[in-house]
Amino acid sequence: MPTPRPLALAIALAAAGVALSAQAQNAPQNTENLSTVTVTGQAATKTETPFNETPQATSRVEREEWEERGAESVQRALNYTPGVYSNQVGASNRYDYIVLRGFSDGSLSNTFLDGLKLMGDANSYSSLVIDPYFLESIEVVKGPASVLYGRASPGGLVSMTSKRPEFERSGQVQLGVGNNAQRSAAFDLTGPLDDERRVAYRVTGLAESADTQFDDVEEERYAIAPQLTWDITDDTSLTLHAYLQKDPEGGYHSGVPYEGAVDSRNGHHIDNTFFDGEEDYDKFERTQRLFGYDLEHRFNDDWTGRQKLLYLNTDVTMNQVYGYGWASDTELNRYYSGGEESMEAWTLDNQLEAQLSSGPVDHTLLVGADYQHRETDVKWTSGTFPTLDAFHPEYGAEPIGDIATVSDERHELSQTGFYLQDQMAYDRWRLTLGGRYDRVSITNEQKLAGNDDTLDETYFSGRAGLLYLFDNGVAPYISYNTAFTPTSFVDANGEVLEPMEGEQLEAGLKYQPNGTQDQYSVSLFHIEQDNVATKEQPTDPYRSIGEIESQGVELEARTQLTDSLRLQASYSYTDITYAKSDDDSEEGSHAIYAPRHIASVWGSYAVQDGALEGLGAGLGVRYHADIQADRANTEQVPDYTLVDAALSYDLGQLGLDGVNARLNVNNLLDKDYVASCNSLQYCYFGAERSVKATVSYDF
Repeated sequence: MPTPRPLALAIALAAAGVALSAQAQNAPQNTENLSTVTVTGQAATKTETPFNETPQATSRVEREEWEERGAESVQRALNYTPGVYSNQVGASNRYDYIVLRGFSDGSLSNTFLDGLKLMGDANSYSSLVIDPYFLESIEVVKGPASVLYGRASPGGLVSMTSKRPEFERSGQVQLGVGNNAQRSAAFDLTGPLDDERRVAYRVTGLAESADTQFDDVEEERYAIAPQLTWDITDDTSLTLHAYLQKDPEGGYHSGVPYEGAVDSRNGHHIDNTFFDGEEDYDKFERTQRLFGYDLEHRFNDDWTGRQKLLYLNTDVTMNQVYGYGWASDTELNRYYSGGEESMEAWTLDNQLEAQLSSGPVDHTLLVGADYQHRETDVKWTSGTFPTLDAFHPEYGAEPIGDIATVSDERHELSQTGFYLQDQMAYDRWRLTLGGRYDRVSITNEQKLAGNDDTLDETYFSGRAGLLYLFDNGVAPYISYNTAFTPTSFVDANGEVLEPMEGEQLEAGLKYQPNGTQDQYSVSLFHIEQDNVATKEQPTDPYRSIGEIESQGVELEARTQLTDSLRLQASYSYTDITYAKSDDDSEEGSHAIYAPRHIASVWGSYAVQDGALEGLGAGLGVRYHADIQADRANTEQVPDYTLVDAALSYDLGQLGLDGVNARLNVNNLLDKDYVASCNSLQYCYFGAERSVKATVSYDF
């Protein structure tokens, strides 16, 4: 198969970069008065490793960046990150759907909080979300990361870092209003509790609600996170933390047929505000409770031990009337689906890190043992509703017949893992080797049928990465990583599917100019995944289709062009196909939820002096192209381009110290578009224009 043109271009760029770096190695360097700024890629290694010494593609988004862009969910915070598709279910904000390098199998379960897996159950409605107001940064690791984290998608993972207590007193109060009745209030307080500054606290809280673009559907959230850090000694620190969140209203989560959404249906198009349900029978309510601690002890200058524990439970109620296929020229068939769920989970990670030397080689050695356990009780109901005219809807229908319980299940998963990683530094060479052994046990009990199925397997995961760091900050690398993804998905016979397994070969080039936070990177990758679990329609049972292959290129540039102008640009080419399938119509086809091309650019300008000092402006463009609408590739979603804008003003220039006002407009041109499709029966409208004004007071 000929090399795709974008891939060939990237190979040429990478080769040119290596040649240029060799020339730059011998060029005179003017580094006077420049301090080195270290930007780490910690999630990829679980250690403090600089960006250009990490032999794997990573992207990091800081809190200031997503706040500037007005992102109000983790998936929206990643809108401008290469290799990430954040529009899998269009305008829905119920979950953080994050597709990495074309893989959507882990889009609900590959999120981590402070290094520990958020143990959501992707085979249910019990997947957790964390509001970004409570986060300090988000890091995306591209490609497999099972060596350090266990079960994970080969596409990568998303690692969130929480705000933590600080020993300097500060606070923030924030209010926001916008279209669709958006309204929010938040606060964030931190500081020491004693004169010796041994104990510090942080309390962060938020309340927000909004209508949505879909008729009769709302979103509502309340969350609070109390924390306490105690520096027990100069070498020992303990942080206790909790996160409590209640979502009384979970917004919209449904789709409409391709014919009617993209193509016309008898000369008509479905409006992007169309609601296919019934207000009296639609509900999504989720309550999350997370409690944990982080304990760290430095034994001496060389050895440090850490233990992290997170306990979580969640209750979910989901009732939904949804459309499925045309019943006539204008009416949709409608059905009912309901769920009552309760999930409880633990995750524990023990680490021992050492800084050692063996002759000319320096070692950062990481030894760890972790444990994960999750139990989910689910009861699902189903029924039938009268049809609904998609172009002139009239509501108030009652179910046809009874709403019956169709499933009563208990899902259990346990995983115990042992891992070892050695990051070796010899002169300018960096070699990373790692291995992990896991035992995974899964039980899926089907109470109505009176049977259960189990899976008890062991796995070995490996990684190897080699990087050469030139003095000028240029770093070419090559790496190999593996992944495994066991799930509680069952097939039509009620049997747990075999775990998905993947491997990736990646080569790339990173560049961070000395003394700056600028970052430039290009990465080439090829991923293979076996035993792929999928289903055609949401109500279908899962099946294992065979093998998926993903290959492509990602480019990213983040630079401070002047004191006033900052620019971020990225491009991703992802060629992901069903290499082997039990369905002949799918084999060789491109995967859904995976744009072939994604490009974005965001620029922000801050006026430094003059009459407009304190004024800031941001403008961004996002482009998505070549998105397949179904697995057989009979139709495509039309390409779309979205424009986002931001304005801010520091009112301290008017004597109001600490007060800042910001206006965010996402989808500035109010583009009416279909974001993606699960099949020709389920396509998802993208978010309409959102306008929100925020005023914050920092003290």
